[in-house]
Amino acid sequence: MRRIRSVKRSVRFPVSPTLLRRLAFASIIANVAIVVTGGAVRLTASGLGCPTWPRCTDESYTTTSEMGVHGVIEFGNRLLTFAVGIIALAVVLAVLAQVPRRRGLLPLAVGVLFGIPAQAVIGGVTVLTNLNPWVVGLHFLASMVVIAAAYALWRRTGEPDGPVTPTVPAPLRTLARITTVVSASVLVVGTWVTGSGPHAGDQGAARNGLDPESISQVHADGVFLLIGLSVALFFAFRAVGASRAARAAGVLLAVELGQGLIGFVQYFTHLPAVLVAAHMLGSCLVLLATLGVLWATRERQPAGPPAPAAPAAEPVGAAA
Repeated sequence: MRRIRSVKRSVRFPVSPTLLRRLAFASIIANVAIVVTGGAVRLTASGLGCPTWPRCTDESYTTTSEMGVHGVIEFGNRLLTFAVGIIALAVVLAVLAQVPRRRGLLPLAVGVLFGIPAQAVIGGVTVLTNLNPWVVGLHFLASMVVIAAAYALWRRTGEPDGPVTPTVPAPLRTLARITTVVSASVLVVGTWVTGSGPHAGDQGAARNGLDPESISQVHADGVFLLIGLSVALFFAFRAVGASRAARAAGVLLAVELGQGLIGFVQYFTHLPAVLVAAHMLGSCLVLLATLGVLWATRERQPAGPPAPAAPAAEPVGAAA
């Protein structure tokens, strides 16, 4: 009787798979948006618009008129964290409301939800350390981890719950994993480039001490390697007839070329804020496109019916 009542309560507010998938996609967009708005905080020199954390000032959690536009920008970005968290919470509740419950979705949804306050804490540490460039870079990379988890959740909402099977030969799966590692390393080195450049987030913030020209060259070398691997993946996938994986590699290559073009233009035009913001958005798109290639190398089969139980062994001598 208690079981019937609990099922009725679950069905009272049903969540369709379509709604869950849309919420998961909204979570990706929200997490990408907060990366871009966080970049706007730094590019407008508003990183210390709220000079402390978790309060905005020692006496107030909100900005004051004396803090001017920089305080409004920084505090506005903090408020956006709550909006992103509300979307993540909605995804968790939607997963819990699924009937029957989809296995594998809840850990990802909870991971995204808890990743948002963790990322906010790192953001608070950046303020408390006066925008230390290494902590600022960690803040960006934490956002990339949350975006990756949100993407994995979104892809899982469109898959069945059966076993995973490869769609390309094993060497190409390995090449796709290597490409993913190189893509992640390019993002990491990109934070070093940012930490050596002029956009510190505040006029008094320190830089990481790396030579901007040298570390930019290291970053560019990584980008060239990533593009080369992506070209190899595209033609290799086409050679084995993996059209879905080839399309994903083509998308990755197009995003990389666009991102590389923005990077070169911003470098030779002395890093205008608008192009730096576009480059941050491009970094998120490169990550998502890379994950798209990784997902295209496998597929999940529908869950089959449970195997019938084996008959109990007959005791020795029973026949006699």
